[in-house]
Amino acid sequence: MKRKKLLVKRGVIDSVLSYSRAAYPEEGILLLRGRVSKDTITVNEVLIPPFATHAQSFSSFPTHMLPLDLSILGIAHSHPSGSVRPSIEDLNNFYGKLMVIAGYPFESEEDFAVFDKDGNRAEYTII
Repeated sequence: MKRKKLLVKRGVIDSVLSYSRAAYPEEGILLLRGRVSKDTITVNEVLIPPFATHAQSFSSFPTHMLPLDLSILGIAHSHPSGSVRPSIEDLNNFYGKLMVIAGYPFESEEDFAVFDKDGNRAEYTII
């Protein structure tokens, strides 16, 4: 199976990093919204999940509170520790097609990484 091309809007990266800075020293969590076409996944915007919980070592939300929305492609969350690698807990709670992790100090694309459900880092193009 051919891997899909991944496109991420600049505003999504800026929003994830900004939200992560605001949540620090706790983890922040956001939903990723976009669309999937035949050979491309495009991430267009972020949403704040309903009833999100934030703490220094985790963030979560009740998935059953989400409306049926097929445009939600995954989750973005921050790691105040600075790591941009998913933990086992992150992979066990994977939601959607992709996961974004923002690592402290939340300043640039160097602090932003995208992963698939197996924890493999995904290449993306900024649009």
